[in-house]
Amino acid sequence: MTNTETGGDLGAVELGTTVRVRIERMAHGGEGIGTVDGRVIFVAGAFPGDTAEVRVTKAKRSFLRGQVEKIIEPSDMRGPWRCEAARHGAGCCDYAALTPQAELQLKEEVLRDQLARIGGLTVDNLTVTALEPDSQWRTRTRLGVDAQGRAGVRRLGSHEIVSEVACSQPVEGLLEGIVGSDSRTFRPGAEVVAVMGDDGQRHVVETRKASRGRRTERIDKALEGPSEVSHTVAGHTFTFPVTAFWQAHRRAPEAYSERIERWLSEALGNREGDKPQVGWDLYGGVGLFVPPLATALGERAKIYSVDASHAATDTPQPCLEPYDVVVRGSRVERCLGTLPAPQAVVLDPPRTGAGADVVHGIAQAGPRAVVHIGCDPATFARDLRAWGENGYGVAKMELINAFPGTHHSEVMALLIPGERRG
Repeated sequence: MTNTETGGDLGAVELGTTVRVRIERMAHGGEGIGTVDGRVIFVAGAFPGDTAEVRVTKAKRSFLRGQVEKIIEPSDMRGPWRCEAARHGAGCCDYAALTPQAELQLKEEVLRDQLARIGGLTVDNLTVTALEPDSQWRTRTRLGVDAQGRAGVRRLGSHEIVSEVACSQPVEGLLEGIVGSDSRTFRPGAEVVAVMGDDGQRHVVETRKASRGRRTERIDKALEGPSEVSHTVAGHTFTFPVTAFWQAHRRAPEAYSERIERWLSEALGNREGDKPQVGWDLYGGVGLFVPPLATALGERAKIYSVDASHAATDTPQPCLEPYDVVVRGSRVERCLGTLPAPQAVVLDPPRTGAGADVVHGIAQAGPRAVVHIGCDPATFARDLRAWGENGYGVAKMELINAFPGTHHSEVMALLIPGERRG
């Protein structure tokens, strides 16, 4: 064993070596960071304050990556395990060993670090909010199926399925009879999507496994319940295919909608006597944010909702009939030049972020206010840097812990032209 306190030859630490590591800080992506023989090591399953025995799973000249074998001295940030599946090695809840307070602290630290390193921002107007509940919060889940037809969450860093115990994230009843020793079996190699509607109806379908970084929306077989699900937010009921995107945390749609309406209303001010306002709802999915965007812009607002997902845009939403909405089934970057100039924009891009070209295209249209939602601190920080380069700064920012027990979080920012950055 190589002890980090004694140093050693850089060549001594090789693939498969077990080393003793003191974790100093957290990396974006949920790994703890320490040093071994002068090299940074990223350790899955370790947190600041831990001293651990770590098996090296990747050895490069400039860095190492490892997996915890044994915790020698636990961090004060640790508490009782909050997810049995994660305790059995599943990759679902990688922060399940932390106390909720420590989880929030680390997420804020990681976000601030990414904003500084990538975005060049030191933020003094950041608020942090924990969405409740912090267990049984997920209304939809996608599971893998092993060669024996058993469904479950994939083991951390592996294609292996943990099928004996269920994750703590799904709402009550969502995985009953689907995950566990006495559960039904499915088509080997398939993926199972289980969704709970607001009416208590469970929907279970089989889909094909998607390539890495992609999601499959095609339903191969409906196993339980209709192939469409309904959710109601602020009196608006949306009905759409179970494989279409919807916010995972059951409180997230209402929380985000409330902030969009309030932030944009405050930023746009009194609009009496103005000509009809235009709003863009980009990466809009089924149109969840159309009502709060339209309300903020006024009763004569015209909203353009853009999303590339056919599962989302091909489903008309009766709840949006009172609004003047144009739905475009298109990739956002292909559509920007065809839309009339907006007064306000809401964008909720995927984990990869919007990117500099999309940000530039929006900024060129000159909106008076933008609400940008991000679910990855690194790509969110990159996008904020692009906003700054295009003359927009942060007026408000809020980190929302919409993925309790995991290293993921959501961040919302209100951007205003000429606003002081940070």
